[in-house]
Amino acid sequence: MLYYERFLGRVTVVREVILRKNEERRVKSGHCWVYSNEIDTEKTALKTMPAGEPVVVLSARGQKLGSGYVNPHSLISVRLLTRSGANFGPSLLRERLVSALNWREQRYGEPFYRWVHAEGDALPGLIVDRYDDVLVGQINTAGMERWKDTLQGLLLELSGAKALVWHNDTPARGVEQLPSYRETHGELPEQITVHEGAARFAIDVEAGQKTGWFYDQRDNRERFLSPAIKGARVLDLYAYLGGWGIGAALAGASEVLLVDQSQRALDAANASARLSGVADSVQTRCGDALQVLRDLRQSGEVFDWVVVDPPAFIKRKKDAGDGIRQYRVVNQAAMQ
Repeated sequence: MLYYERFLGRVTVVREVILRKNEERRVKSGHCWVYSNEIDTEKTALKTMPAGEPVVVLSARGQKLGSGYVNPHSLISVRLLTRSGANFGPSLLRERLVSALNWREQRYGEPFYRWVHAEGDALPGLIVDRYDDVLVGQINTAGMERWKDTLQGLLLELSGAKALVWHNDTPARGVEQLPSYRETHGELPEQITVHEGAARFAIDVEAGQKTGWFYDQRDNRERFLSPAIKGARVLDLYAYLGGWGIGAALAGASEVLLVDQSQRALDAANASARLSGVADSVQTRCGDALQVLRDLRQSGEVFDWVVVDPPAFIKRKKDAGDGIRQYRVVNQAAMQ
């Protein structure tokens, strides 16, 4: 059986993905991914489906579980977008972008935030960060890549932004068999400054890591700035641009040491400390975090607060053993 739905403004055949017996329980419980080993490949011509094609997902008994898009090359074969029967297209994209934008505007006083956080905003494969009138986006799935032009138009229209930078060069795109590239639309200002409370951070959205700033930790950084920070010595490991440490200095920390293995990142952090008016209480040290911890311990250094915000040591299941060991070693050294 084929489904006929309105897609891209016209009636289109939407192919079906049929699950194996009893494999619908996880999806019914709210999970929005369908793995390749959950699909009945005798009833579903999975390997012939173009990456990013819209599909409807059915249980083994023919019950419609939702609609989404498929990628036969990925372990995550289907990402669900809707369970209500609504057709995925420009109107649904607009609705979800508006909903995500309204929530952020209520939560944050200034236009500096993660506007779209993939599945968290029912837009799997899409991340968008906002820096006032500059947007930085990532498309990580073939399904969203199909909608890139539509997304670009909607994002610029809804925000009134003057520029949009695509950082479409993540490892996830390789899994989806998508090309890697970065591109800029519109005119970027000479400098972009992130506002996070009283802190100011100078960032490079074209050459920076990921989308240029780690907005996903913003709320955690706010919780970190308790009254107990006042007068404390703070060590910020894997500091990058100093998001945790500079905030601590503004909250009254007497001394902050930022540690990162990138001198370029630390130079930018120093610039941000000056922008934020806390350069006198912020120091930097370039080097491997674990080695710096050993050196600090040997020197008898003691800190009241130690921030450990490392990169992902576990990116795939096969990395779990080594990754857990790395986390244990770093955290043990930090506590010592």
